Amino acid sequence: MSELARLRVEQAGPLALLQDAGRFGVRRLGVTQGGPADPHAWAWANRLAGNSWGAAVLEITLGGLTLVAERDAWLALAGADLGATLDGEPLTPWRRFRLGAGQRLAFAMPRVGLRAYLAVPGGFHAEAELGSLACVVREGLGGHRGEGRALAAGDALAFRAAGQPSGPEEAPPAVRPDYAAEPRLALIPGAQIAAFRGSSLFAAFHHPWRVDARADRMGVRLTGPKLECAIDSLVSEGIGLGAVQVPPDGQPIVLLNDRQTIGGYPRLGSLTPLACARLAQCQPGQRLWLRPQGREAAHNDFVRWRREFD
Repeated sequence: MSELARLRVEQAGPLALLQDAGRFGVRRLGVTQGGPADPHAWAWANRLAGNSWGAAVLEITLGGLTLVAERDAWLALAGADLGATLDGEPLTPWRRFRLGAGQRLAFAMPRVGLRAYLAVPGGFHAEAELGSLACVVREGLGGHRGEGRALAAGDALAFRAAGQPSGPEEAPPAVRPDYAAEPRLALIPGAQIAAFRGSSLFAAFHHPWRVDARADRMGVRLTGPKLECAIDSLVSEGIGLGAVQVPPDGQPIVLLNDRQTIGGYPRLGSLTPLACARLAQCQPGQRLWLRPQGREAAHNDFVRWRREFD
């Protein structure tokens, strides 16, 4: 059996969290799902590390993190370019690499995108809470110590040291998003869409939006044309991933993995899971567009994507 290995945290960035596929079947308890904000990059990091779906990966937001290997290990990196270096030498994402004992893996600041995903063969080890390792800071749940907190200096991440994984060593260019480009995010119209003024609906899909600085794993505020709705508020109802709530100021909020479980603002609709993944890599001030998509087409797109990792 392979021996236990560790990555020691020498310097902690603003938000580095363990994330597996997420915590499901517990929203009736008021507990949200957690999981990777960008499942596309998360899934590719796992694939490059030779892991099956669901293995726990380190989600690194905004950089500022330095890790030191205590044993030789294989790792895989996907997602945003956070200026990663290996003993000072540049390390590009979307590939597998070897980290020798005593070497330093450092992440500086975002160049393109916001979140990088670091995977190890077999996934990182920790004790599951409610069936998942997904770290939700707001709820104090999951993560590397089961306390729902980000990595701090002096922490260590445990995993099983293994030989070189099988499978691709790097992701093909076709699956690597251009995080610097203006994305067009697919939105499935929701139950209250008929209550929005026609001019607002036209504006929603024909004018650009910008990502507000008030953005985190709970939700992303968009700034742009004011959306007017005949409904001010609703009886609170369940909130799914990607729900686009429109509060009285008319500026939509896209709810992500760490969202609340219920809400009472009218909804324009919901971004698809793949659109949420792309939004999670948008830096504050970045411009984007919304485009309507039917449920069946969105479902088929997701199924095709998901089959890549079966």
